[in-house]
Amino acid sequence: MVQDQFLEVIDRDEAERRFHAVLDLRPVGVETVPLDRCLGRILAEDVSAPVDVPAFDRSNVDGFAVRAEDTFGAEETQPVRLRLNREQLATGATPQTEVRPGTATAIATGAVVPRGADAVVMVEFTECVGAEVLIRRPVAPGGNLTFAGTDIGRGETVLRRGDPLTSRETGVLAALGLGQVTVFRRPQVAILSTGTELTSPGSELPPAHIYDSNATILADAVRELGGMPVPFGIVADDLDALKKTIAQALVHDVVILSGGTSKGAGDLSYQAIAGLGPPGIVVHGVALKPGKPVCLAAVGTKPVVILPGFPTSAIFTFHEFVAPVIRRLAGRRPEPPEQVWARLPVRINSERGRTEYVLVGLVGSEQGSKGEPDSSARTIAAYPMGKGSGSVTTFSRADGFLTIARQREYLEAGEVVPVTLLGRGLQPADLVVIGSHCIWLDFLLGRLQEQGWTTKFMAVGSTGGLTAVQRGECDLAGIHLFDPQTQTYNRPFLDANMVLIPGYARMQGIVYRRGDERFEGRSLDEALRLALSDPTCVMVNRNRGSGTRVLIDQLLGRHRPPGYTVEPKSHNAVAAAVAQRRADWGVCIETVARQLDLGFLPLRQEEFDLVAPRSRADRPAVRAFRRLLADAEVRQSLQAMGFRPKPVDDLEQSR
Repeated sequence: MVQDQFLEVIDRDEAERRFHAVLDLRPVGVETVPLDRCLGRILAEDVSAPVDVPAFDRSNVDGFAVRAEDTFGAEETQPVRLRLNREQLATGATPQTEVRPGTATAIATGAVVPRGADAVVMVEFTECVGAEVLIRRPVAPGGNLTFAGTDIGRGETVLRRGDPLTSRETGVLAALGLGQVTVFRRPQVAILSTGTELTSPGSELPPAHIYDSNATILADAVRELGGMPVPFGIVADDLDALKKTIAQALVHDVVILSGGTSKGAGDLSYQAIAGLGPPGIVVHGVALKPGKPVCLAAVGTKPVVILPGFPTSAIFTFHEFVAPVIRRLAGRRPEPPEQVWARLPVRINSERGRTEYVLVGLVGSEQGSKGEPDSSARTIAAYPMGKGSGSVTTFSRADGFLTIARQREYLEAGEVVPVTLLGRGLQPADLVVIGSHCIWLDFLLGRLQEQGWTTKFMAVGSTGGLTAVQRGECDLAGIHLFDPQTQTYNRPFLDANMVLIPGYARMQGIVYRRGDERFEGRSLDEALRLALSDPTCVMVNRNRGSGTRVLIDQLLGRHRPPGYTVEPKSHNAVAAAVAQRRADWGVCIETVARQLDLGFLPLRQEEFDLVAPRSRADRPAVRAFRRLLADAEVRQSLQAMGFRPKPVDDLEQSR
């Protein structure tokens, strides 16, 4: 297939400059909304107080309104006697009697302070005797009352244009008696998904189709920015239909498409935009990763953007190029990103010539770094979330991203770099687990979260997990490493600064589709011989550094069958590759094979344990995890899933 080249690949800042130069970035308009519908909106004009708050001198306590000078000299043993006025002031009542020298008026909290009074004595320091009140403690002028306008004075500017309205601001508006508010209109953002292969969530998924996740991600991101998403659904790869739909969408303030922005034969979105009117496409191709094929255009001064179809690329380029535009159209102030400094535990390779943004997960670290610009780098490590731009979960699970300049080919392990946070404020998890993945571990972490603990898991393989323990970057690491010399699992790989927490036994084996004569009814040795001698028999491997990869390499010896270089990071991905006929066999755990109704030839029962840094072994979240491991109900559930928990005695001895 012949593919055209991009119009002109430019750097990120130049792309943004060209895009903004053709847009009208003023707010799209204003509207007046009732107070009960203004939450989350942006004020379009300053708000001045039409009344004083409070509107009258108000008592802050239950007691007696007095002239302060009448109480001077009052003591517990020598109280001052004042004559009680007959009036008793409750909230909402207008005083009728002036407090004259030598008199007092009973008053409730929140009631209007009567004329003549300049203080209120708390009822706790008084005693009523007939028509008199005994004052046992003096009060200063202004004591226990709030004067009119103390909180807000009439004419005072209390909220300003551009302020977002949270519950705090709406409370102020209500206190001022305002029933409606002038706010910026929310920009309407038309969202189109393009591609014949897309299916809407909730529908049955046809073969070779994928669910359209981009429309949901983008619509909710637009809402978060103060915009109003207008869904236009899925448009198939038909140029005329796409042109017609885009023309309809242009009645709105912004038009966003996802997919069809590359230059392949089936990529039509950029072609549909090209003839809509000037200025048209101003950027097609940006020297960044992910998101190189992003297309920035305008019709008149209205922004039209084609985002890449892959989810991570789409949401990343949305936040880079579209989100700032929507914020300005919605009247929101610029929001500078929050950054932290973090140390890289691994080397990250890049491509010279384009800026690369690497999504990372942040975890606490006990290992310092040399020359860090900020002390936070001593306690934060940034792990790359290496699932690629097609991943749906990468952006949602990442804490932030780092930038690799276009002139660099890699960032070295141990280097300290700034990380831009994806959210406001960094909230560390109660329990950080790094290492090998297992659905057993997913189950336990889910139970911990039900108990109120927050958890973070990062799959880097058994070896990577042990390294993270050595650096003090996690609370637990899942490992299943076999030592050929001792014929045992895990313990030989620990040092004195590590604590082993016994987990469970699970069966690893060769997984295949039922009915495949190369495996069905065969012994393990016979099936392996047939698979390795058949050049059409494709395997699926596991990622380097995982315990399963070590097992596979021991099994294969010098053989490198077709598919050996395909290295997914989980047992589920291996089973899916076999079930979907992208591979014929692989190695995974029995539980996962059973879930997909695949054939299974037992290979080796292995031990999956947890390792904790000795310095973190007694942290509350780690103790909670151990209690779960010993819980009878949890152990029964694990057995039902096909796992064999180790004896509770072993768990107790590991404390």
